[in-house]
Amino acid sequence: MCGLAGFLTNNTNALANAVAIANSMALTIVHRGPDDGGVWFDNQAGIVLAHRRLSILDLSPAGHQPMASRSNRYVVAFNGEIYNHLELRRELEMTPQLKRDGKSISWRGHSDTETLLAGFEAWGIEATLKKTVGMFALSLWDKEEKVLTLARDRMGEKPLYYGFQNNTFLFGSELKALKAHPEFLSEIDRDVLCLYLRYCYIPAPYSIYKGIKKLLPGTYVQVRLGDEANSPSLTPKPYWTMEAAVAKGIDNPFVGSDEQAINALDSQLKQSISLQMMADVPLGAFLSGGVDSSTVVALMQTQSSRPVKTFSIGFDEEGYNEADYANAVAKHLGTDHTELYVSAVEAMDVIPLLGKMYDEPFADSSQIPTFLVSKMAKQHVTVSLSGDAGDELFGGYNRYKLADNWCKIEKIPLFIRRLASQAINSLEPKIWDAVFQQVSNLKKMPDNMGDKLGKLAKVMSSESIREAYYKLVSEIDQPEDIVIGATEPETWLTKIGIKTTLKDSKQHMMYMDVMTYLPDDILVKVDRAAMSNSLETRVPFLDHRVVELASRLPMNMKMRDGKTKWLLRQVLYQYVPKELIERPKTGFGIPLGEWLRGPLRNWVEFSLDEKRLVREGYFNVHYIRNLWHAHLSGKRNNQSLLWSVLMFQAWLAESK
Repeated sequence: MCGLAGFLTNNTNALANAVAIANSMALTIVHRGPDDGGVWFDNQAGIVLAHRRLSILDLSPAGHQPMASRSNRYVVAFNGEIYNHLELRRELEMTPQLKRDGKSISWRGHSDTETLLAGFEAWGIEATLKKTVGMFALSLWDKEEKVLTLARDRMGEKPLYYGFQNNTFLFGSELKALKAHPEFLSEIDRDVLCLYLRYCYIPAPYSIYKGIKKLLPGTYVQVRLGDEANSPSLTPKPYWTMEAAVAKGIDNPFVGSDEQAINALDSQLKQSISLQMMADVPLGAFLSGGVDSSTVVALMQTQSSRPVKTFSIGFDEEGYNEADYANAVAKHLGTDHTELYVSAVEAMDVIPLLGKMYDEPFADSSQIPTFLVSKMAKQHVTVSLSGDAGDELFGGYNRYKLADNWCKIEKIPLFIRRLASQAINSLEPKIWDAVFQQVSNLKKMPDNMGDKLGKLAKVMSSESIREAYYKLVSEIDQPEDIVIGATEPETWLTKIGIKTTLKDSKQHMMYMDVMTYLPDDILVKVDRAAMSNSLETRVPFLDHRVVELASRLPMNMKMRDGKTKWLLRQVLYQYVPKELIERPKTGFGIPLGEWLRGPLRNWVEFSLDEKRLVREGYFNVHYIRNLWHAHLSGKRNNQSLLWSVLMFQAWLAESK
């Protein structure tokens, strides 16, 4: 895993100082690549590439970047891993135009970067991207055509920002690299701030800054000197789409038996995990004890001659600790397990780091435990596999169950449902909690029933299952009421996703989650938390062949008899006893609401100080203060929306 940055310009002053500027850009992302760094530039062409290296494959100088191709036509700065690069090498060695005097290619080293460059020369850019199995972001300069290509992996595991600032085209792995360029304008986009408050993250292709975009997953974009910000040529071109994978899955569904499906998924996951276990440095895995991470670890252990190193963290707070479950799974599988119990103080000590770590506003509070488990893992390994994406691909979220019950809900007239919704919201969540506490004396009930009823109220007042989904993924319905002088823009979700027609509502929800929540929240969270610790993470479920297989599976193999992730569980139960896994689903979270009222209260008051909010001028001060007072009094649990505002405030302080 690495970091990249660079720029394309005809600004003579910037080119005269190309090395110094490129080094300053790269220095901001040294955490992504602490082992080595390099700069390549061509003043005449106006192109500068910078790279920071975290050595994973080929630790020798032969893996140094930026790297030129054999013919010297291409130069690349590459971030990521191409898991099938040895297979691609074998294919390349059979390519006639790359043979020399009837002999195989003489490789300089065994890095996947060198393999990619050979592929670009032999097959072209798009064809090579289509052949890859991996995660990556790259910048590639073609000396012959004088064109810069930026590309990103199919599912969006690795980040890549780009855009024009003062007629200079900037790009990099993180925004902080772009901000280090002297032409960066740092103009906050208030409209995008609305999107952030709605979703708690900023959906691609937007970024918090005007003129800067995130490259969409599965696409590449090509730029020439002289292009302008509104040039049609800057439209990203897809080389793979989730939309096509879903359509293909519908047209060519899996028609085998349950046993055949279990075997097919088991085989594909083993193959994907085997490739992702390839590294020249120590490797391990995160283990929560849930279905997804336990499946990954189990299949790793079956293919390892030594105990796999596994990592989990625990909290003393009841309802937030999964360490015991992880420990039980680790003992059964025989892994080399490390766990760390974290105090509330240690967790809260991470908060001052978040504004800089996530260099645009980001408000998934599980970013804190994710950082902590990454920090612990880095003490033992350089690469860690994770179980992310199992929920989105195999039907793990509780909201997918909503589709099964919607036919019952919509039988109730809408006006009655809306009256019931109003009635639920008329009582404070803590009152509902007290009511259900009494019920719990007779029958065990889930925690936080007041909050759960609030979600139910959202669903009940919806006209359709699509509207219900949109409300569930929206933290707030009218963010324009909070952000001063802003208009909420459309996103892929509102323009395309919600309007897409799929026969199965559960499949539709999963599709929308894979396109939005997964790349823009989950993968951002893991990438920044891990890379801030110089730890590479790999996600076997996001091998596109796993994704395409999941798209073919009928829904009754994903959710059956009230069980989520049915098929994935059947794979896991071949290696881990069912009783170690079966338990209510919990998130990877922290007791945020209580912390905001308690030990974090002074920090909240400082961040949401009325004079400060007025001076900064982004938020409706009256709205924010009322939001905080309602939470502080216990009348409402506003933790998620408050956390979004607080994370913006933390980011804003760091960005100045």
